[in-house]
Amino acid sequence: MPDFWVASGHQLCERDAEGRLLATPDLWRAFLARPELVPPEEACGAERALHRRLLEDPVQPVHPNALAALADPDARENWEVFLAFRDRVAAQPTLEAAWLALYRGKVGGVPPLFLQMLTQLVVRAALEGVEDAFALRAGECLFRPQRAAIHQGALLLADEEVVAARAEAADLGPLGRLLSEAGAPAREVELDVLGEPEPEVYAARSDAHDFALDIAEGRPGQHGLARALEHFIRHVLGEAVTIRPVPVIEDAAWSWHVGLDSEATAIANALWNGEAVEQARLARILWLGVLEFADGTRVLPRVAGRPVYLVLAMDAAQRVRMKPQNLATGLPLIAAEAAL
Repeated sequence: MPDFWVASGHQLCERDAEGRLLATPDLWRAFLARPELVPPEEACGAERALHRRLLEDPVQPVHPNALAALADPDARENWEVFLAFRDRVAAQPTLEAAWLALYRGKVGGVPPLFLQMLTQLVVRAALEGVEDAFALRAGECLFRPQRAAIHQGALLLADEEVVAARAEAADLGPLGRLLSEAGAPAREVELDVLGEPEPEVYAARSDAHDFALDIAEGRPGQHGLARALEHFIRHVLGEAVTIRPVPVIEDAAWSWHVGLDSEATAIANALWNGEAVEQARLARILWLGVLEFADGTRVLPRVAGRPVYLVLAMDAAQRVRMKPQNLATGLPLIAAEAAL
């Protein structure tokens, strides 16, 4: 199995017996190497000294006096935020446990960049050994915003950052067509659409995030998203589930759903409450799945034996911002409800 998402830093982690990630000093050094934390040329001597000390021992305690000595108040705040994040992660036995604790607790104040980096590491561990390129590409959606477009029967997801960069550079590829800005004059960006199931094809370009994924009904990408979510739920929550894509929800006894993003949550909640939803807004729904638990004893009694519907949607600007934390807080698990 070829390595993928090397830039995530997963190779800097150790693993426990269950394959969950253990932070190492080298992983924290990778965080400290981020441009957001490397002192700029104009940084004071105290900030440079703090950075050097942390590179030598990234998990050492930092006394408040060391932060108070920093001349730049913005730099002081940046370091306070990073150290608080480091300590919250280090307080948990694994990165997966830290991810859960953050999202089941108070995640406010943690920079989105740090959450994205942590989520990518967790998703990478969840997909270890997976040999389905479509599931691997779908896994990117859990930590990188996407842009959606319908083109010649395909329902394409492409990395939002890549689309924006290609549009700005007018770098046109051979396949795939996506609008770079919804509501603006058509500006076309072409990307390769993942069409090979071999992981080698995907892995060679995985850190570029430049494959578009077709999740239209019956396409491999539609099922790849289901597989990625199955692996993620099993790895992070310890729950064996099966997920199958469906075209519509036709269930008079619809009892539970989880929106995989904010727009999907709002639309699904409105439908569940019997509210009228305009057709144009319904058209924002891109993917539906039915989730079933292998162990029904761990499910809330009122949902036991009933399917759980998963919903993914784009917003009015055709952006898709998946929130995998909704799976941690929204699935009808007895343990999850107790934790909240």
